[in-house]
Amino acid sequence: MTTLLVPRLARSGRRGFAAGTAGIAQRIRQTGNQGMSSTTYTGSPAQYRSSIAIIGTLFFIFGFVTWINGPLIGFVKLAFDLDTDAKAFLVTFAFYMAYFFLALPSSLILERTGMKKGMALGLGVMAVGTVLFGTYATMRNYSACLAGLFVIGSGLSLLQTASNPYISILGPIESAAARISIMGICNKVAGILSPIVMGVLVMKDVGHFEAQVAAAATPEIRQALLGEFAAKIYWPYMVMAAVLAALAVWIVRSPLPELEAAKANASDSGAGEPRRSVLQFPHLLLGVLCIFFYVGVEVLAADAIGTYGKSFGIPSEETTYFTAFTLAAMLLGYLIGLATIPKYLSQQRGLAISAVLGVIFSLAAYLTKGYVSVGFVAALGLANALMWPAIFPLAIAGLGRFTEKGSALLIMGIAGGAILPRFYAIYKDVYDFQLVFLAIAAPCYLYILFYSLKGYSVGRSTAPALVAARS
Repeated sequence: MTTLLVPRLARSGRRGFAAGTAGIAQRIRQTGNQGMSSTTYTGSPAQYRSSIAIIGTLFFIFGFVTWINGPLIGFVKLAFDLDTDAKAFLVTFAFYMAYFFLALPSSLILERTGMKKGMALGLGVMAVGTVLFGTYATMRNYSACLAGLFVIGSGLSLLQTASNPYISILGPIESAAARISIMGICNKVAGILSPIVMGVLVMKDVGHFEAQVAAAATPEIRQALLGEFAAKIYWPYMVMAAVLAALAVWIVRSPLPELEAAKANASDSGAGEPRRSVLQFPHLLLGVLCIFFYVGVEVLAADAIGTYGKSFGIPSEETTYFTAFTLAAMLLGYLIGLATIPKYLSQQRGLAISAVLGVIFSLAAYLTKGYVSVGFVAALGLANALMWPAIFPLAIAGLGRFTEKGSALLIMGIAGGAILPRFYAIYKDVYDFQLVFLAIAAPCYLYILFYSLKGYSVGRSTAPALVAARS
């Protein structure tokens, strides 16, 4: 495997994000093409950098929309007067289950539209979902709001089914983790900003408001206060809808090239019988389960951290921003990944180290209390950062004409973000909430460790070579 010389973003920060991304993109493009054809994309370096920037913008947008779910859990519990956390966690359940139901249909849509138009269509669907959520939140119709979140998740399913393999095959598969790390930085910067924006525009002084609601003299006054609070979400979501619609138009008119996944991600199945089904790739199927566990613990660490902190008695004014801490740790992890993969670490080794850190931080969160325990949950963001950039390209490597369908199966695995946090919300009120967190997180990280050591190569005649650290 060839090496990739990636500059530290700290150095490029003084020149601005665009310049830093351009330098990284140029070095990625110069990487060799061992293990797969370099790409079907043959445009100029400037066009290549433009493609990286456009996809980076998309990752920023769906990062903002995705990670706003953390503070949104606290919002819906108060605005809709829900009596349990389990009901509030239907936010993540509705959002992430859309990936399970829409991923395969998304692959069929992409076969007809191509990746570029598919991305634009996904943005348009997301815009519809944000309008639905903002409208029905004002009416305090929780069921309709959950439907709106499902629609947003459906649009994101289409967008991710297109954009993740797109960025993976835009260059050599060995350097895909570096490109996805760039996208992850865009995603997590947005993830840091979204809880802050939510806190300033909607959840400001929420502790004082909770006291007002509790002290309401009559049920009518209580409902009036809650209705006023719920209405705060309307304009932020209408603005998001407008931005998403504008981006959909921009993508269609952009110079983003159309890539042919089957040619760019050639199969490495060797001299054996040609594979006739996407289900004949064991490393992919194991990767789907790996994505399921990874996204489950990622959402648990990012979206459930506020509820986790409140279980220690930490006030809502503080827990509203806890998601941003997890995302900041993930951002740090992406920067580390850019500096080390594949120059010093292979994707597989980076994944293994991340899984071990996940087990350590989960155990440390269980053994400590209060803010220290919350800090270890936030630190899981660091452990999680390199997982998606490593798992996705390892799982789709060599799929050839099955790349779109394989990507769709991996996107279905995102449903882990619906299932595992839901289990936490249900059982934390029955058993010790810290023990429940550990019992969910630790086995997930142990499976991810298995995939990094063995699972990624099962059924492959030519597994990606490990890169030795350079002295």
